[in-house]
Order: sequence, then structure tokens, then C-alpha cells
Amino acid sequence: MENRTFLQRFISKPEFGPLVLLVAELAVFWSINHDFLSVLNISNTLSFTVELGLIALGMTMLMTSGEFDLSVGSVFGFAPVIMWTFFNAGWASLEISFLIAMVLSAFIGWANGWFVTRVKISSFLVTLGMLLVVRGVGLYITDGFPQRTWSAGGHWLASALVGDFYIGSFRVYASLFWFVGIAIILGYVLTGTKVGNWIQAAGGNANSARARGVNVNRTKVALFMLTAVLSGFSGIISSIRTSSANPNSGTGYELEVIAMVVIGGTALTGGRGTIIGTVLGVFILRVMRNGIVLIGVPGLAYNIFIGAIILGMMTLHSVLERRHQAGT
Repeated sequence: MENRTFLQRFISKPEFGPLVLLVAELAVFWSINHDFLSVLNISNTLSFTVELGLIALGMTMLMTSGEFDLSVGSVFGFAPVIMWTFFNAGWASLEISFLIAMVLSAFIGWANGWFVTRVKISSFLVTLGMLLVVRGVGLYITDGFPQRTWSAGGHWLASALVGDFYIGSFRVYASLFWFVGIAIILGYVLTGTKVGNWIQAAGGNANSARARGVNVNRTKVALFMLTAVLSGFSGIISSIRTSSANPNSGTGYELEVIAMVVIGGTALTGGRGTIIGTVLGVFILRVMRNGIVLIGVPGLAYNIFIGAIILGMMTLHSVLERRHQAGT
């Protein structure tokens, strides 16, 4: 009876559906093309996964509080443009340029939070406007041309962010450790601290949270800043890895990141979030993108699969939620 009860609890968790889907994906793609689980392919998949994954971690925290951010893709492209513009022009060292980019990213997040909490504009409209402003500034600064990054080759900061080493034939990037470390920290914050309770309370019922002494506005502003900083940080990692800081990079990332978070089991309306689920959601979509190419499906069909997965996972979450509430 205890085993059954444990099994029922496990199945009712929001992470159960994403876990099953990820395992099914891996099995299907491997059965069609055995190269799918080759060391080289796994290594390449992980290198791309980290960048969107970092943004998704911040978005999970923000969506748990009942808000979301459509400007993350623009910040992803904007932060590396700022960093490399300062560095290439000789205005600052790479370390100072990096800090400037991070501070500006945090300011963008603060501005989003201020408009949402003080001016009382919905996060959809605020961040949609910020998306256009930030993208426009990046294009204006660069005249639409990518910034060169190769002059920083061998710099300690570049190595710390995107350095690589081999375990046998398996290539590991330093960015993977950043992703894992931040995921562990945010997972603990969300589920094991008072701050996590504040975040979930702010998203579940903001008025009740305020009545219990939670500073909802401050919490949401901090989460907007966290999301923007992680987006800028991710963009800088990408620019070093690809040796290019393109002001147009990150276009469309906002919707893919939200899809990852929702597929992972975080409630779109707020009040419930899961970092573990988001990590699974990140892998689900990145594995899907990689797998359909390896088995010969045109890459343009990727959005079809994303839409189908979102609809399927939302249906599963809804069914499990109703069964959980009914006590079955």
C-alpha cells in the first residue's frame, strides 16, 4: 500500500510527464538512428542546451511569481553587443565590459519590474515594448553588424565561461557547470527557503501574500532582474562560443523558453514552479530539435513538434491536476 501511495504521489508530480516524454524521445530517436546517442552528438547537444537553459531557469522563477518576460531574447542579443563594443573600442577591459553588460541587463529587468509593479501595466505589454526597445538599441549601436569577439581568445574570462576539456572523446564546456550550478541554487531557493515561499505566494494569490507580510512588488522586481541578468549572461556565453555578437541573435527565444518552462510543469498563471521540470523541458525541446534533424525530418517542421508537445503536455498536466485534487 505504501508503494502504491508513493507511486501515486510520483505520478501526480508535475515533473512526471516531462520525464516520461524525455525518455520516450530518447528511445524513439535512438531506435531510428543509433548515432543519436553517440558521444559527439550528446556533447554538441549539451553545448546548445545550456544557453537557452539559463534563460529558462530565470523564467521559471518569474513565471512562478505570476509574470513572464518577452524581452529575454532581445537581452540575449543586447548584452554581448554592449560587452564587445566596449572591449573592441578599447574603452574598458574585458572584465569591466562584462560587468557593464550585466549591470545594463539588470537595469532592463528592473525597468520591466518597475512598470509592472508600480505603473500596473501587464508584463505582456511591458516586456513586449522592452523587446522592441532593447533590440532597436542593439541594432542602432552596431548598424546591424555583428561585433568581433576573437580578439579575446585565451582570456581567462572567456575560458571560465566557455572553456572546454575532454573526458575521453567527450567534450565538456565550462558553461555546462554554470547551468548545473545555477539550476541547483535556484531549485533550492524555490523549494527550500522562505524566498521560494514568497515567490509561490506572490504568484498564487498576491493579495493573500501581501496580507501575510510578503513584499510582492520587491519580489517580482528582483525576479525580473534575475531573468534579465541570466539572459544577458547566456548571450555572452553564446557570443564567445560562436565568436560573434550579433544584435539579432536570440530572436524568437522568448517563446521557446516559455514553452520549455510550461512543458516542464510550471503553471503559466503562477503559484507553482519546478526547476527540475524546467531542466527536463529544456532537454525535451533541444533533444527534439536535434533528433528530427538526425532522422531526416526537415528542420522547418520543428515548430509543429513544439506545438504538439505543448498541447499534449498541457492536457496531461490538466488531467493529473484534476486527479490529484480529486484524491485519486
